[in-house]
Amino acid sequence: MQKQTTRALIAGLALLASSAAWAGTEVHFTKPDQFTDVPFDPREREDVLNELTRHFEKLGASLPPGQTLKIDVTDVDLAGRDNPSMRAGRDIRVMNGRADWPRMRLHYVLEQDGKVISSGDAALSDMSYMTRINHYFSNEKLRYEKLMIDDWYANTFGIKTKRQARK
Repeated sequence: MQKQTTRALIAGLALLASSAAWAGTEVHFTKPDQFTDVPFDPREREDVLNELTRHFEKLGASLPPGQTLKIDVTDVDLAGRDNPSMRAGRDIRVMNGRADWPRMRLHYVLEQDGKVISSGDAALSDMSYMTRINHYFSNEKLRYEKLMIDDWYANTFGIKTKRQARK
């Protein structure tokens, strides 16, 4: 009986130690219904926010063990402009490469084992989004926003992002 208790205790300590080494990302959106430019339809807006969350989480997976990145997105302005005259049940975005570049505002906190090691506010934008080489496929959702986020992540945390290979 005592051996089982000891084994359970050792297993619990090992699990606790491994969870401390886990790197993670927490993403929160502050008042997304007031963002500058996200889809009008609640379901489409949720899809966009979920896609951004997944992308931040994918980037956060490259953090060293024990680090956690907390991101609070305070505004999003997607690439292009919504064209209501072309709406056929879904939002249609028109991109002309002029004053319709993607923008995002966020606050981030990077923690190492619960201790803050870096934090700040960031205003992301990519004015040349249509003229740059984009390694995301043309059918990738939010490809311009993802490239902009990748650049911010690499510049802020010094971790290059792994991009998809072109076919």
